[in-house]
Amino acid sequence: MARFYSNENFPQTAVEELRKLSHDILTSLEAGKANQRIPDEDVLAFATREKRILLTLNRKHFIKLHGSDDKHSGIIVCTQDNDFVGLAQRIHAAVGSESMSGVLLRVNRPS
Repeated sequence: MARFYSNENFPQTAVEELRKLSHDILTSLEAGKANQRIPDEDVLAFATREKRILLTLNRKHFIKLHGSDDKHSGIIVCTQDNDFVGLAQRIHAAVGSESMSGVLLRVNRPS
């Protein structure tokens, strides 16, 4: 399964659901990096050093970062969705077994 780093804006309930699906997730809180106003570039750099795919709801900034440098372990940008189980299932289905290195993946709430 995938190794993720969840940005502090990513819902904890979705993290727990992804863990139930056997994914390895480190949260910003668990990493000691929550509530510190860490710049997005540094958040992505940390995830990359840890060889983890970044999970975030901060689509605009991380799409822009990906556009300027795709040397990362993967970025998954999600739309806000209060169906945390559904969000986790969509992420799980989207990741698959292929490498996410340098990949930006959008996971959107169903319309």
